[in-house]
Amino acid sequence: MDIQRQIPASFDRVQRNQYGYNAKQVDQFLQRARVSFETPHAAGRAVKSADVRAVSFDPVKGGYSAAGVDAALDRLEDALARRERDELIGERGEEAWLREIGRLAGLLRGRLHRPDGQRFRRPAKAKVRSYNTTDVDDLCHELIGYLEEDQPLSVDNIRRAVFRPAVGREGYEESQVDAFLDRVVELMAAID
Repeated sequence: MDIQRQIPASFDRVQRNQYGYNAKQVDQFLQRARVSFETPHAAGRAVKSADVRAVSFDPVKGGYSAAGVDAALDRLEDALARRERDELIGERGEEAWLREIGRLAGLLRGRLHRPDGQRFRRPAKAKVRSYNTTDVDDLCHELIGYLEEDQPLSVDNIRRAVFRPAVGREGYEESQVDAFLDRVVELMAAID
C-alpha cells in the first residue's frame, strides 16, 4: 500500500477568519503515522487504527480544512486496520481473527438488541447536551441489518453519523454513544 496516496503532503486551509484543524498538530501526527506505517519496527510506538480513530486536533483560525484531513484519516485508519488484521491472521491464524470479530460483534449485538429508547444511558445532569434517541435508535436498526441480515452499510456512514441534539434525559449520553460507535467502526474496518 502506498502511504503517500493515503496521506497527502498538504491540505487545503480554511479562510483566515474560519476555524480549521491546527496544521502543526495534524502534520506531526501524520508524520508519526507515516514513519510507523513505512517502518513499524523503527517507530517508538506504532500508530494503530484506534489511535487514528481517537486523534483530535485543536481548532485554530486559518487551519487545515477538516473535510480533507478527516478523509485522509479515514483512509489511514482503513489501511492500518487491514494491516492489523493481516498481522493477526499471520501470527495466530484466521481462526483467531474470526474469534476476535465474533467477540466484538457479540458485545455490540447485546446493546443493539435492547429496546428502543433504552440502548444507552441518559445524562445525569438536566441541562447537558445529549443525542436524539430516535436518531441513534434508527442507526442501531441499520447496524442490526448490517450485522445480521447482510444489508449494505458503509463504515463512513458510521464515521459521519450526525444526531439531532437533545437536552439532558430526553436523549442518550453522548460519550457512551460515541464510544459504542468507535467499536462499531473498529469492527467494520476489521471485516471490510
